[in-house]
Amino acid sequence: MVPRLITRFLSNWRQALAVAVIVGTLGAAVSVPVAQAGHRGQADLRDRMSDEQAQQLIEEGRDTFRYDTFGDETFWGDTLKLHQAIEGADLGGVGTGVSPKTALSVGLKVDSGALPQQLVQDLQKGRVNLDSPATTLALLKLDAVVGLTGFFDASGTHLQSIGIQCALCHSTVDDSLAPGIGHRLDGYANRDLNVGAIINLSPDLSAVATLLAVPETTVRTVLTSWGPGKFDAELFLDGKAFQPDGRSAATLIPAAYGLAGVNLHTYTGWGSVPYWNAFVANLEMHGKGNFFDPRLKNATQFPVAARAGFDNVRNADDRITPKLAGLHFYQLSLQAPAPPAGSFDPAAAARGDALFSGKARCATCHTDPLYTEPGWNMHTGAEIGIDNFQADRAPDHAYRTTPLKGLWAHQTGGFYHDGRFATLSQVVAHYNSHFSLGLSAQESSDIVEYLKSLGG
Repeated sequence: MVPRLITRFLSNWRQALAVAVIVGTLGAAVSVPVAQAGHRGQADLRDRMSDEQAQQLIEEGRDTFRYDTFGDETFWGDTLKLHQAIEGADLGGVGTGVSPKTALSVGLKVDSGALPQQLVQDLQKGRVNLDSPATTLALLKLDAVVGLTGFFDASGTHLQSIGIQCALCHSTVDDSLAPGIGHRLDGYANRDLNVGAIINLSPDLSAVATLLAVPETTVRTVLTSWGPGKFDAELFLDGKAFQPDGRSAATLIPAAYGLAGVNLHTYTGWGSVPYWNAFVANLEMHGKGNFFDPRLKNATQFPVAARAGFDNVRNADDRITPKLAGLHFYQLSLQAPAPPAGSFDPAAAARGDALFSGKARCATCHTDPLYTEPGWNMHTGAEIGIDNFQADRAPDHAYRTTPLKGLWAHQTGGFYHDGRFATLSQVVAHYNSHFSLGLSAQESSDIVEYLKSLGG
């Protein structure tokens, strides 16, 4: 009797133990996915929060890029009095004023999206006076002039100041309503914009003349030398207005799209995208912010900057630094545009693609898909077969390997930093000679078609 009870107990105990093990195992198996699901839920929440924050930064950056003057109206308006020249004597300013026809002729653009429908219809039917500065003021009130903000008195009739934005140089329009009037295209280089001619409208350039320590007449001569699509960002640093051969030292306005993953932002390096945004907003746009670059204390290389203290700019009312993160996000979100249908020969471009990474050795520096080197993408003038004048105006004395996406959209004005090569064919011919590539005329043409095909 006792042995049977013991045997039954042991048997029941083993079954209970087996059940416990099975249940425990199943429980653990069930609990792991539940725990994992909880972790995934938390991760999904964090991801959504990150996505929302990124989207918010992009939207803030877009607004900054298009509309923020950073307080630079105190320079362009209060100091240079450019608004008086725009308004004209008949409306309370000076001179003949700037009509929409004149504004469009110097490359300023009008955002059709900011125009009331009635005004759009009137423009289409030719019922708008494009020869009157009053029309220009009306467009400024609508925030329709790309890259410019007008500041009016309380009555809204008198222009008191004028400020500029990033979009002035780095946006254009699609001409969908009329030449120079259409939907915004952010990130495009405005190669129609004659920055020098616009600044030259100012009735008082004495502040610029004082900074450069030259007569005001010399300042106006320099501004006239730039021409459409060019600006000299280093002039306020080194005072070098002309190259040794007498050509203007101004460089082509670069595109601001297709920069995601690209290390350096400008033709001659200088720094990253947010560095250059801070540099331009403070030192070129003359906004109110803080900026630090001890390299500008080098009085031998940067005599104007060193004398003006541009190496360490401080403003208690910093309107720039808080905007840099959003501006950075927005610029990196700007994809290079795809080429229009029919703008290149697909078969030739396919042959050019093979040559680009093969015989022509272009991909040695223009690495796909960035089309520049990942990392420190800088070269001396000797390496690429040109002079070092512009490179020597920058801290590293070198040229950046320019990204190639969207080249088709900024062919106006030529190629390289100063437009020295008028066409892509001339660029390919230069490298063919400099590197002794032995490309035939057909092969060179195929590479050009490939370059024209590169989009975002």
